[in-house]
Amino acid sequence: MSDNTTSKFFSKFATSVAGLSGKPATFVMAVLLVLAWAVSGPFFDYSETWQLVINTSTTIVTFLMVFVLQNSQNRDGKALQAKLDELILTSQAQNKFVGIEKLDEQQLREMSKKLAERAECVEDAADDKADRQESAPA
Repeated sequence: MSDNTTSKFFSKFATSVAGLSGKPATFVMAVLLVLAWAVSGPFFDYSETWQLVINTSTTIVTFLMVFVLQNSQNRDGKALQAKLDELILTSQAQNKFVGIEKLDEQQLREMSKKLAERAECVEDAADDKADRQESAPA
């Protein structure tokens, strides 16, 4: 199988698993499995093997779900970023914001601080304009 075919297959698989794992029925099924395990405790005298079954099962499921959900999250993030980039490019926003997700943490903090300052200036200007309009004779 080529890398592209494997990637497409895993993407479809990850999307399906992520979709199923977020459904209420899946949660109910997991709760029922844990309850069935708990109820079976007395039949197995709460043995180490009985405890090992739930520990191993949950560890394996968690381990595999990390990769599946991370794949879905990465694709969702990239798709959202592409949409935002398209909005920036087709609007009057500054194109310097395209690709800022690749900046390091310090650069992002500095840009965020500058944007907050600009937003405050815009808010102050809007407040001043609203005050002038309220005080202007009708």
